[in-house]
Amino acid sequence: MLERTHLRMILEVERQGSLTAAADVLCLTQSALSHAIKKLEQYLGTPIWQRDGRRLRLTQAGHHLLGVARRILPQLEEAERRMRQYAQGERGTLRIGMECHPCYEWLLQVVSPYLAEWPDVDVDVKQKFQFGGIGALFDHEIDLLVTPDPLYKPGLRFVPVFDYEMVLAMSRQHRLATRPWITPEHLSCEVLITYPVENDRLDIFKQFLTPAGISPRRHKRIETTDILLQMVASGRGVAALPRWLVEAHAARLELLTAQLGRDGLFKQIFLGTREADAGTAYLDAFIELARQPGVAHR
Repeated sequence: MLERTHLRMILEVERQGSLTAAADVLCLTQSALSHAIKKLEQYLGTPIWQRDGRRLRLTQAGHHLLGVARRILPQLEEAERRMRQYAQGERGTLRIGMECHPCYEWLLQVVSPYLAEWPDVDVDVKQKFQFGGIGALFDHEIDLLVTPDPLYKPGLRFVPVFDYEMVLAMSRQHRLATRPWITPEHLSCEVLITYPVENDRLDIFKQFLTPAGISPRRHKRIETTDILLQMVASGRGVAALPRWLVEAHAARLELLTAQLGRDGLFKQIFLGTREADAGTAYLDAFIELARQPGVAHR
């Protein structure tokens, strides 16, 4: 079998110009190197070098193997270097699953400084795992889950990142604009715009409307945050969103917010990971960065 050591021998003999010099580089005796060359030629059934006085010259077969050595050996060295980095948590692809539509803007503000600090780590954001991220974590399809609804199971850990308040976003001309806080009954006559998520996973339903036995007059689902906010700003409906998200666009779109209920509606964002990945440097670094005050909107 042609092995890596054979390719190194061919490369070093050509580089050094003699068996003696090549043997020194390879930490072999000259006789051991000569024996290894003869065994390789016997295995291949063709000579690799020919004697030209005191110098060895590669045969046509030898030139072919030299080309292979020049291509393959650097790739193997790079692969080993990367594997060491993976083992030390210094390189990889951090695959992030999103169970929080509005958190995408928050995530962008964390990813930017993270990529600067970890140049050898790539980030891939997957949103197809909306409300199915627990299974994706267990199946190793993602490495980190952004969710407002952690599901504590053996083998997983969830770290709270930040608290936020859900508020009702509306245009400045909306009939509810002067209300300091909103009751479920107020929304019975409204067009409610949400992300395309099942009602039982939307906080505005499960924590506000459904317990009161109230439904909105109409329910629209829009996938992108920008379009959703534009619809609200144009008076086409209202939306329950994190306060930090609405306030980031309030001036530009002339939006107002109102508290949901007398006591408000408060949530937390969690980052979920597998317990087995604890201690992975680039994963732990992302979590620590995400928890720092001022990294993103709160």
